Amino acid sequence: MPDKETLDLLVEKNKTLRNEISKVIVGQTEAVDSLLLALFTGGHCLLLGVPGLAKTLMVSTLAQTLGLTFNRIQFTPDLMPSDITGSEILDQQRQMQFLRGPVFAGIVLADEINRTPPKTQAALLEAMQEHRVTIGGKTYPLPDPFFVLATQNPIEQEGTYPLPEAQLDRFVFNIRLDYPSFSEEVDIVRRTTAGAMPVPQAVLSADEILRCQAAIRRMPVADNVLEYAVRLVSSTRPAGQSGQVARYISYGAGPRASQYLIMGAKTHAALAGKYSPDIEDVKAVALNVLRHRIVRNYYAEAEGISTDNIVATLLSETE
Repeated sequence: MPDKETLDLLVEKNKTLRNEISKVIVGQTEAVDSLLLALFTGGHCLLLGVPGLAKTLMVSTLAQTLGLTFNRIQFTPDLMPSDITGSEILDQQRQMQFLRGPVFAGIVLADEINRTPPKTQAALLEAMQEHRVTIGGKTYPLPDPFFVLATQNPIEQEGTYPLPEAQLDRFVFNIRLDYPSFSEEVDIVRRTTAGAMPVPQAVLSADEILRCQAAIRRMPVADNVLEYAVRLVSSTRPAGQSGQVARYISYGAGPRASQYLIMGAKTHAALAGKYSPDIEDVKAVALNVLRHRIVRNYYAEAEGISTDNIVATLLSETE
């Protein structure tokens, strides 16, 4: 199928996807749109939100509508790397047999990823980067497509192991979920206390997702759009900068941010029915891409300047 037809099909499928997801998830439109953006971009996501905002339900519903296998891993302080990747056991014939762990799924929900020690976090992040698991000298490929959606609770930080910036950089988007509006919460309570929940239907297959991802990657990008993305990322780096960047940022975003800005912009354009991204598409994904790649210093924390504030300022100043 030509790329143009694939992208046209993606626009129609995206509308159907959103309709199916809305059967279960009330509101959270921006979060759902960002998740779909990340998935068609081919990257992993970090979801931040207080308990009770349906993060787990949102991810499992997404897996149903995409027709992908789904596994949930509840991260705890005693979780071991083999609990995620799997391990070898001695079977009845005294042969070593590999038992696959929950990471072998199309969509993996890493629930409260900051509650497990760095060694276990690293095992998952290695699988995210390499799309394979190596056990006993043998390599086992993960399903394709493969997405990790990790959640973090921003309230309780006691007894947690925050992800280092180098590991955060592996996530394409950092999506923040907010409380529902009053009318949305009324609708949530009405739906969830009145009877059986509706079951969303699968809209896409794994092959269709891969075909859409490939078509998006082949989309042409104008030089001025590429240069804008690199200029925006460069503006987050304190060296040679002035104003908010010099005062409030210790470390800025690396080249991976520029790559994800362009890929995210391509997907944003594709879902809007365009065949090439423009600067507005880069701006549309900039906050989710940059929010977890900027390291604030003491002055920013003391004055209550968030990374969102800094990114908003840079977007208004970058030409």
